[in-house]
Amino acid sequence: MHIPTLIARKREGEELSASEIGHLVNGYVSGEVADYQMSAFAMAVYFKGMSAVETAALTRAMIASGDVFEHPEGAPVVDKHSTGGIGDKVSLILAPLVACAGCRVPMVSGRGLGITGGTLDKLESIPGFRVGVGMEEAGAILARLGVVMMGQTDRFCPADKKLYALRDVTGTVPSIPLITASIMSKKMAESLDRLVLDVKYGTGAFMKTRVDAQVLADGMVAVGKEMGVEVFAVLNEMSEPTGRTVGNALEVIEALECLDGGGPDDLRDLVLDLSEKIAGIGRAELAKMLDDGTARKKFDELVAAQGGKVEDLGRLAEIHKAPVIREVLSKNAGIVSRVDAGKIGQASLELGAGRAKATDTVDFAVGFDKLVKSGETVGEGGVLARVHARSEESAGAAARAVINAIGVD
Repeated sequence: MHIPTLIARKREGEELSASEIGHLVNGYVSGEVADYQMSAFAMAVYFKGMSAVETAALTRAMIASGDVFEHPEGAPVVDKHSTGGIGDKVSLILAPLVACAGCRVPMVSGRGLGITGGTLDKLESIPGFRVGVGMEEAGAILARLGVVMMGQTDRFCPADKKLYALRDVTGTVPSIPLITASIMSKKMAESLDRLVLDVKYGTGAFMKTRVDAQVLADGMVAVGKEMGVEVFAVLNEMSEPTGRTVGNALEVIEALECLDGGGPDDLRDLVLDLSEKIAGIGRAELAKMLDDGTARKKFDELVAAQGGKVEDLGRLAEIHKAPVIREVLSKNAGIVSRVDAGKIGQASLELGAGRAKATDTVDFAVGFDKLVKSGETVGEGGVLARVHARSEESAGAAARAVINAIGVD
């Protein structure tokens, strides 16, 4: 096939066949298709889009570029994906909880980039926890516990890894078909029966409006249908952080509170909303497993299986204690009208909890806790949040960002 012709046809808005898309992807992975050619194709898709059939073909081609999970007959294989948010520690709770319901959860997660936190970074704040497990070891953990939480291996959707890096530097990240194929290829390579999508919109999300989020959700559901997987999409506003913590170790601590039957109401509700879509049991039964310690026990077993020190889970606040911890106080009494997730996420990034580029390291200790929620009443001098920082200077900047992000009327 003549690659320039395929690019030109897509530029003109024509629909490509599955074999043509597969040839393009295979050529890109092997090096026969140059970066500049794939970049031109990505830009053509950005402007002209792709049909659901084309997007499914692109997804299949990226799956076929590497290894896939193989599961024995029996328990349903399920997973959850979030399009990214601030304070979003849901996966840490949902994965072990749904495994307790008799499902297999082969959760392949990512790292944080920009203001959005990453599940892998949070897990690595647990001393010893290994996210870099190979497919064989992951399969063994999955068979024994019903859950594994890992990073993308070199042989897991390598086409997606290569194409995403290209999109990141060519202005084509915001393409709905390319986003859809990137997300769905990694999830479909897990060989799932059911998938729930937590599609965020608002100031702390990639999609700023509900309309845009719905378009993305519809695209992913359509691809799932094309591939024979039951996909549920739940739209959730990300105008304020989930829970009361933003960071890495701080979010793990809050996730553990939820696994122990406590934690903020909005976090627990979101976990149950998403879990009941895929678990095969009712919300009341899932809630009981949070309250009676069943889910926490599963999480502890997972930590141990992946090299983490279970005995350190109760000491994370001590292990990752930031040098400067400062309360941010309200200048006036009133009702909290907003907690801008985007501004809080940016402040967390600047503290060092996130990464501006993929090669950056993250600081497990820094971030925010004790964040107020919209609708709550605070008094003059009441605590709006607590900043965890490396220096007085960065703590001061973060405190100013909190004051700017939170409205008290």
